[in-house]
Parts: sequence; C-alpha cells; structure tokens
Amino acid sequence: MEGRDALQVAASAAGTGAKLKLAVPVAVLFVCFLLVVGAFGAGVSAKAYGDSCEDAGLPGAEIPGGSGIGQTLTGDLRKKQIENAKIIDKVAEHGGMSGQATLIGLMTALQESTLLNIDYGDRDSLGLFQQRPSQGWGTREQILNPEYASKMFFFGADSGSPRGLADIRGWQSMLLWKAAATVQRPAMEYERLYAGQEDAAREIAAQAGLDLLRPAETGPTPPEGGATGAPGPSGEPAGPDECYAGDGGGKPGKPGDPFHDGAASWPASVRNPRSTSDAMQWARNEAATGGKDWYRLCLAFVARTYGWSYSGVPYAIDHYRQMPPSMKHNKDRNPPPGALMYWDTGQRAGHVAVYLGGGQIASNDIGRPGYIDVVPAADIERTWGATYLGWTPPYFPKGG
Repeated sequence: MEGRDALQVAASAAGTGAKLKLAVPVAVLFVCFLLVVGAFGAGVSAKAYGDSCEDAGLPGAEIPGGSGIGQTLTGDLRKKQIENAKIIDKVAEHGGMSGQATLIGLMTALQESTLLNIDYGDRDSLGLFQQRPSQGWGTREQILNPEYASKMFFFGADSGSPRGLADIRGWQSMLLWKAAATVQRPAMEYERLYAGQEDAAREIAAQAGLDLLRPAETGPTPPEGGATGAPGPSGEPAGPDECYAGDGGGKPGKPGDPFHDGAASWPASVRNPRSTSDAMQWARNEAATGGKDWYRLCLAFVARTYGWSYSGVPYAIDHYRQMPPSMKHNKDRNPPPGALMYWDTGQRAGHVAVYLGGGQIASNDIGRPGYIDVVPAADIERTWGATYLGWTPPYFPKGG
C-alpha cells in the first residue's frame, strides 16, 4: 500500500472511507472524514471537528495523511498517483487497449481510492479500484498489487466473472463514466460520480506523459479526447411531469431548475458572530481573493462565513439532519439570501453552501478544487448529480 505522507500544514486529518452499495462486487464511494484541529486560529487547537464535505466530482476517498486545510495533491502524494497512473496505462497498453481505456481506468481509480493503493475500504474492499476478495477479484495480496488490480479492471477474471472493461460489449462508444460504472456496478444513483474525475484524470495523465489518444491494437480509434463524460439519462426523473413535492412550505422544483429568492426571516434563536449581510460579503470576498484553503471543507466554510471557528458537527449532512424541524425547509427552492443550502452527494458527508441571492451560492470545489466560487445553486445538481435536500437558517448551536 502507499505510505502515509506527513504534509506540513496547520491542521491534520484522519479519514477512512465508507460506502453505499446495492449488491455490488466492488466498492465505489469513499467519504471524507476530516478532523480539523485548530483550523481557524487561536483558541480551538484543543478541539477536533470534522467540518467536512464530500463532493461528487472530486476524489471519493479521503487522502491518507492529508490535511484538513489546504489539502492538495502535491509532493510525494502526487508522485504516487503518477506512479499508479503509469502502471494502469502500462497494463492497458500491453493488453492492446486504447488510451481511452487508460482514461476510464484513471477516472475509476480516482473515484475509488484517489488513485492511491490503500489497504482498507468498505467491508473487504481494497486497492486502487477497491476490489473485493469476497466477490472474486482476487486475494487480498493480489488486489494490493497495482498491476494485478489493473489487469482485473481491464480484463476481469479468466472465468468471465467478474467482468473487466474489455468484457463490456461496446464500451468504446459509451460515455466514459458509464463504461467505468459498468465494470464497477455501483447503485444507479452513484454512477455519474465517475464523470467528475475526468479533468483530474487528464491532468495526471499529462503529468505522467501518457498518451490518451493511443489507438487500440485492434478495433476503432477513440475520438479525440475520448467520449465525453457528460451525464447521461441514468438517474433522471421518470418523466417530464414527475413531481418533486417539498414539505417545507416553499415551492419545490425539479433537479436542475433555478433557485429563486425567498423572504423568510431567521428565528430569534439564530445568532452568529457575523450578520447575514456581513457574512454574504465575506463569502464573496473569499471567492474573489481567497486561496486554496477549502478542499472538502464545505461545512467549515459556511461556519467561518458566519464568524465561527468551527461548526461543532462532523458532517454537512448531519448539520442539516440535526437542525430543529421548524428550521428545515425540505426541497424548497426559494431560500432567502444568507440561508444554508444542503445536498446529498451520495456519500456520507453531503454538501452545504451559502445562498447569496439571485440563484447564486458561494461553494467550495465546484469551480476550482479548494477554492470558493460564486456559481448558480443549480450547478450542484447539474454538475455533481447531487440531490437537493433543502435550506435552513444559518444556525450553529454547537459552533465556537
């Protein structure tokens, strides 16, 4: 397995993955569990809080030894990813497969393990592709061999079960994420998470000097850049008239519909170090001038926006679930400016962002990993395939 890096930063993190599956042979979706220690200044260094968020479209596994603040894929950690990328490409090329196959392999490994050869996972999942010994992918020792794991991903077992990419008829013409999902077989609602790894996979391939336009030894040459990773029809509403009723008293809408400003006021119990207007201005300033400090730290960001050093809650989705029922506006697409908006990303942590009005949010990782950007709130559904849960006032009863 990969060694742990000791990255020199102000906060440290420890994380393992946990996944949701639907009778699948391989693990798909690690979650982020960042224990932020003294992340935002003096007075909190003795506390450890998981102000974390997971974003479908960024690596789905917690980076071993990574940091809570400014967690980036650099140094020795990036070198390990590049080494593993070269192994994946070597196995694909030696098997006569195209650069498109390599790209699919890289996207898959990024989503499954952050392209690191980790020796843990959900149940008995292991390695680059989180393959399970109990499901026929090999022994523990075999799966922890990156070359063996890559061969299994591309070519499957000799018996034909489990299947590899080469066993999937017509994979060359599939969307990249769909081809990955066909091998890995996650629950349908999680298939698109592979799509978000395409840019990162291409970047690592470029750094590793891999030729993603390499033709297969036999068969058609892949189109330039490979098939697009754009979301396809899986997981879409059953029909154009499907109702998405909300129970929060607002106007619900369909996934991807724009959000509009509501006029609700905060309950008297909602008190923060920063006012709503000052908090929104702080978020905009962070988007305009802030640094790469917010990778997977959506809950930490919204707490900081309102002047808190920490939220006091482990995960963004827990923050929503622990809100008083009277404050939760489930599925309501009319949040007032300054509200906190929540999404289920298909992973343990979920996502939260600050609503700025005019259909816009301030969110980490959606535009640039680690940075805050102001984007349409509907982009979380459109880009990540996440499920909008609702909004709440900016209430941090355990904040400090």
